Amino acid sequence: MQTVILYAATAVLVVISLIKNKQKTKKAMIKAWKAFENILPQLLGVVIVVGIALALLDTETISAVIGSASGWYGVAIASVIGAVTLIPGFIAFPTAALLLVGGAGYMQIAAFVSSLMMVGVVTLPVEIRYLGKRSALIRNAMAFVFSFAVALVIGKVMGEI
Repeated sequence: MQTVILYAATAVLVVISLIKNKQKTKKAMIKAWKAFENILPQLLGVVIVVGIALALLDTETISAVIGSASGWYGVAIASVIGAVTLIPGFIAFPTAALLLVGGAGYMQIAAFVSSLMMVGVVTLPVEIRYLGKRSALIRNAMAFVFSFAVALVIGKVMGEI
């Protein structure tokens, strides 16, 4: 129901924008479409990979590796996977939701998403160039440790610990 309300509100606001200034609205729509076209390959790639992974891995396998019963071992695996993966936030959260439905635990998903957003193994060379080796490594190490803190807090809140 919320989705319908959001789409309806968006449609109304676009119509208001069209009435107020047709040219600006047209420019904005063209810009938005181009941004969508740029994002689409990444989005489709990740959705396909996650879809294949969820099709190949049954609920029991996902639960065994990163389910709530996997404990800190699963948190560590999820953190490492998140740290070495380069996925934008708007894809990470739906992916996390799919993994939760597939049997992953809240602590593990919290560690995955937080390390995904904060740790940049793939982007480390760029960070080193701009921040220096020491600063980049310290920042990434602290972010990695913080992903465990996030998992701990989520585990307490969700009653997994």
